[in-house]
Amino acid sequence: MADRIGITPGLRRARYAIAAVFCVHGAVTGSFATRIPWIQEHADVGAGQLGLALAFPAIGASLAMPLAGAISHRLGARTALRGLLALWTLALTLPSLAPNVYTLCAALLVFGATAGMSDVAMNALGVETETRLGRSIMSSLHGMWSAGALIGSAAGTLAAHLGADARLHHLMAALILTALGLVCCQGVLDLRSSPEEEAPPRFALPPKSALIIGAVGFCAVFAEGASMDWSAVYLKGELGTSAGLAAASTTAFALTMAVARLAGDRIVDRFGAVRTVRVGGLVATAGGVLVVAAPHAALAMAGFGLIGLGVAVVVPLAFAAAGRSGPNPSQAIAGVATITYTSGLIAPSAIGGIADATSLVVSFSLVTLLAFGLVLGAGVLRTRAREAAGGAPSRASEQVR
Repeated sequence: MADRIGITPGLRRARYAIAAVFCVHGAVTGSFATRIPWIQEHADVGAGQLGLALAFPAIGASLAMPLAGAISHRLGARTALRGLLALWTLALTLPSLAPNVYTLCAALLVFGATAGMSDVAMNALGVETETRLGRSIMSSLHGMWSAGALIGSAAGTLAAHLGADARLHHLMAALILTALGLVCCQGVLDLRSSPEEEAPPRFALPPKSALIIGAVGFCAVFAEGASMDWSAVYLKGELGTSAGLAAASTTAFALTMAVARLAGDRIVDRFGAVRTVRVGGLVATAGGVLVVAAPHAALAMAGFGLIGLGVAVVVPLAFAAAGRSGPNPSQAIAGVATITYTSGLIAPSAIGGIADATSLVVSFSLVTLLAFGLVLGAGVLRTRAREAAGGAPSRASEQVR
């Protein structure tokens, strides 16, 4: 029986279940990131080799993400997500086992591949859940991912402080997160393709719509990655702040992103995706200008906060737009995810390369220009339902249990 606002208990349960899945996915990333110094020491790799190895998760994700659609088509969305999420949580154990740079690269390739496939599967289900609810939830889902990353980071920081072996820490975390993930997946939508629906190709170029939407996501992720990885360096190197204050700016930036995403759905529901991203782009651009022109640390920190606030909801809205841009949501989402992963991969090194040739001020001038690109490109996030209003979704069979 539907509740008083027309949402069935099963659909409400599915909304909370997919949010919990996002949280579990983020917790794996947070658990890994905090133990990178231990992994570097255990594998006996230098900074350059570590930088090379850390490119492999994005490579693995980009190669494997197109497979997610075919897996979901064959197994059904719930079963596919359950299996792919379990592979991702269990893959957390691999990097800490690597004894050298070669095995570390291989472990991180698998780590990234499982991350990417489960990412596509959960975002596709998130879009489907949002469609059935009739209101925006993608921003808060990504906010739950950020919350999960913060929880995983906190647990990892505690483990590192206690001097725990990362192999034991990651084994325990993987077992706990796998169990939680399996429980959470029980409540998500059970979507199955109709027998006559053609299976998506295992590998295919992203559709044109995904490339255009992905370009907007690229701008947002570039600004996010640059600010996350370089804000502390900027404050310390350009403005002479203490190491502690510089590090605090990174934590503050991450918190700003999480809070903005958790609160973003109400804004999107009220003003729409296009207007929200346009205003967010203006806010992020203002933040970039403030960073570049700031004479002291307080203004620069405020600028980084505005960048985080402005770009926070762009990627969730890009996934939502991709999921409604054509007949194959998983393929479109995989295309957008590939572009955003690539942006996250190249942003830190691009900022460093420009800074070496010029200065970090010039680097963040580029970030400011890309933030303004959100203002210009926001129109491509105007979504259209795959069916006429009031029509059934394109999936032929759905069960919410």
